[in-house]
Amino acid sequence: MKLTARNTHRDLAYFYLGLIISFSLSGIFLNHRRAWHPMRYEYASKEITLSPLVKADQVDDDFLKKFSEDFELTDRLQRYAMDENILRITYADHNVEVDLETGKGKIGEFRQTPLLGQMTELHVTTNNWWIYYSDIFGIGMLTIAITGMFVNKGKFSFKKRGWKLAVLGILFPLIFLFLLS
Repeated sequence: MKLTARNTHRDLAYFYLGLIISFSLSGIFLNHRRAWHPMRYEYASKEITLSPLVKADQVDDDFLKKFSEDFELTDRLQRYAMDENILRITYADHNVEVDLETGKGKIGEFRQTPLLGQMTELHVTTNNWWIYYSDIFGIGMLTIAITGMFVNKGKFSFKKRGWKLAVLGILFPLIFLFLLS
């Protein structure tokens, strides 16, 4: 096989096809994670009632420890917050929301969406070997982009038309970066 821009472009694109699809989908999922997050979908929930009632100023580390024991929440406590009289507690696999005025609340249990959750996990992981592979993937994407500039000849070539679209492609995210942030 002859080493040409077209062959290099094609073969690298085939090699990285699965990862390109995975990163594209997981990037879309991450953009919309407030509406739906494949790493945390609610698979079960139960209504709870606090007895006795608790005031906002009584919520501290001791209360959270006892709350976790009382409701058998053994996963890692991540954070808690008060929003007026609503107590929100986030665990690794659970979310809790309790109205402290009424004592009524809900515990939601989360799981990872099969396959989609793992794809998203790959997108955000900081594992050393994956970082190196992602760097190689980035170099591969640059190679695909650069070799793609030399695939077409004639009036649709990069030199005649493609550079204008490339400039627009660079400007588009910059407009969002500078004007909308």
